[in-house]
Amino acid sequence: MTDLTHLSLADARAGLADKQFSASELTDAYLSAIEAANPHLNAYIAITGDRAREMAAASDVKLAAGQGGALEGVPLGIKDLFATKGFHTQAASHVLDSFKPEYESTVTSQLWRDGAVMLGKLNMDEFAMGSSNETSYYGPVVSPFRAEGSNLDLVPGGSSGGSAAAVSAWLCAGATATDTGGSIRQPAAFTGTVGIKPTYGRCSRWGVVAFASSLDQAGPIARTVEDAAILLRSMAGFDPKDSTSADLAVPDFAAAVERGVKGLVIGIPREYRMEGMPDEIEQLWQQGIAWLTDAGATVRDISLPHTKYALPAYYIVAPAEASSNLARYDGVKYGLRETGKDITDLYELSRAKGFGREVKRRIMIGTYVLSAGYYDAYYVKAQQVRTLIKRDFEDAYNEGVDAILTPATPSAAFAIGDQEMQADPVKMYLNDVFTVTVNMAGLPGIAVPAGKDASGLPLGLQLIGKPFDEETLFAAARTIERAAATDFSPKRWW
Repeated sequence: MTDLTHLSLADARAGLADKQFSASELTDAYLSAIEAANPHLNAYIAITGDRAREMAAASDVKLAAGQGGALEGVPLGIKDLFATKGFHTQAASHVLDSFKPEYESTVTSQLWRDGAVMLGKLNMDEFAMGSSNETSYYGPVVSPFRAEGSNLDLVPGGSSGGSAAAVSAWLCAGATATDTGGSIRQPAAFTGTVGIKPTYGRCSRWGVVAFASSLDQAGPIARTVEDAAILLRSMAGFDPKDSTSADLAVPDFAAAVERGVKGLVIGIPREYRMEGMPDEIEQLWQQGIAWLTDAGATVRDISLPHTKYALPAYYIVAPAEASSNLARYDGVKYGLRETGKDITDLYELSRAKGFGREVKRRIMIGTYVLSAGYYDAYYVKAQQVRTLIKRDFEDAYNEGVDAILTPATPSAAFAIGDQEMQADPVKMYLNDVFTVTVNMAGLPGIAVPAGKDASGLPLGLQLIGKPFDEETLFAAARTIERAAATDFSPKRWW
């Protein structure tokens, strides 16, 4: 039999339904894989083996009675940003030391409702602030990929690096993730996995630790387009506890996967051809255009003129919202508490020791742009730019474009501890150059593996859709996935 951990989520689900193996057997296979790999990859920061076995045993009872849910018995990894009742939930930060919530996030509660099994909590950049998964209090996640002929450890991308690495290395059948400026799509592109950031409001944010509330959105990372579609259906849905949640029916995303792209108009934004972009990224983009054209789509050049302002505007809006959201971590009610001579001293010492360097940087930037005398010059101006970015996309869609094709990242994965990235935060921020526009406009975007660089590392393409039209993205991404016909599994070295 094929190694159970190497089955796609769809195949695992089918095997469980056909009683080819039990949920307990599948869960034990994943827990064994985690035990062997996690010391090398650091993808999980909390492994919930006992709970996983309990959930799997309950799933076996349901499956035996023919009563299984949509994900019955399927083992998943959960990003540490999602509240899981009674279990480690720290956003990979020291400031939330030992925190175990008394409530469950809406997204995870819906996964458990549908029968999924929790293997553990996945590593991430602290408070989702990072593009490499090097800012975690629990140490960096190591990509399961290595360049050909090299033993150098690479980043898996961020902030959902643990999710991407775990899926890619067969340590879960799928994973939850979040995307504020590219934190699902960039790590998916780096690890040869599929990641979709749904439309803002498609998935509830209730019970998800907040970074930037007007940008954060939950979504899945999976091995295939079909697997991502299956996961998103369970994760999505209206939630009255989230005021930004969209009261819309959730489509059967998996049914749209094989719909094809015949008759669709795919926009190619000229502004995404940036100076200094590697030739291999341009070649991959052209290959993606050819694949979609061969499948019956029409390609059209379009203009998104305010793209060049997206990254600077994002790095005003996101830190501003973060500085507000993270004010609640003060050492009083929960998490890390340092002893101080008075309450102010307690606040300052707890926050100084609890937050990492990148989080402190963003809090300070956010506090500055919201301060008297700078609010209008920075924050208000950035929100005006955001409106223009959104209007660019609306104009394209109003002119008949169905989806937009772009690169997912400006390069393949880079080394952990890369000196240039460490010395210049802006170089790190440029990893989000192709993805932040989607968050600023609240649109859905999907990253799908499409090729490899000269060193054999995965490269991804991104598709951007109309609001709440994830179905078209799944169909177009599946077309690329089928045309690429490439095995994006890492060569096991751990």
